Amino acid sequence: MTAPKIRLKDVKKSFGEKKVLDGVTLDIAKGESVVVIGGSGTGKSVLLKCILGILLADSGVIEVDGQDVTHRRPADREAVNRKFGMLFQGGALFDSLPVWENVAFGLIQAEHMPRKVAKEKAIETLAKVGLSADVAELLPVELSGGMQKRVGLARAIASSPEIVFFDEPTTGLDPIMGDVINDLIVSTVRKQGITALSITHDMHSAKKIGDRITMLHQGKLIWVGDAKIVDASGNEYVDQFVHGRADGPIKMQVRR
Repeated sequence: MTAPKIRLKDVKKSFGEKKVLDGVTLDIAKGESVVVIGGSGTGKSVLLKCILGILLADSGVIEVDGQDVTHRRPADREAVNRKFGMLFQGGALFDSLPVWENVAFGLIQAEHMPRKVAKEKAIETLAKVGLSADVAELLPVELSGGMQKRVGLARAIASSPEIVFFDEPTTGLDPIMGDVINDLIVSTVRKQGITALSITHDMHSAKKIGDRITMLHQGKLIWVGDAKIVDASGNEYVDQFVHGRADGPIKMQVRR
């Protein structure tokens, strides 16, 4: 039986007395796109950081291709991390570098690819996200928000990763451009056979890019199911979140 591409077993992470992850268990199959939904501060980003090795889980097991990476320090995770690509929430582009060098940053710094070859690869990758070669010489400040997201996506896939993490991929975009980015993510993941793990509070995005959706609440995954049935999940917490209702079991702290 083939091991899941990513496996989380009873993963826990606390900061002082605050439990952020309290026994997260999830399998993600090769080529599958899974989206984690949940409100701000529920631990979605912490979950990603534990998988990436930026944070070390307190307990539990994190496996990538059947390999336990739970407590490996960043220096010991190089081979595993080469499988990863990342689209950051704010784009996280380097303002002083032209677009092509942003896209090729990992190719040059981590893979030591010659700059000329890396630039050709960057331009080729930009074409995959609908950006022409003339964009390559521009600085990030000269791009619109939607174009910056495309550049971020190009950087995430430039090294042909097996797994890509998407952190709030549509944040800061208008609904139309957000949907363009969603379409790009779906087509890129499918064409390249990428395994994807996304975190978002944008339900339109979640339903479009995810094969399955799971909800993180109070440190636990309280529901996992097909993206097509999330609107009728039968879970009162998921139902409140999906439909954006103030009334329900999830209580927001409002200072009066």
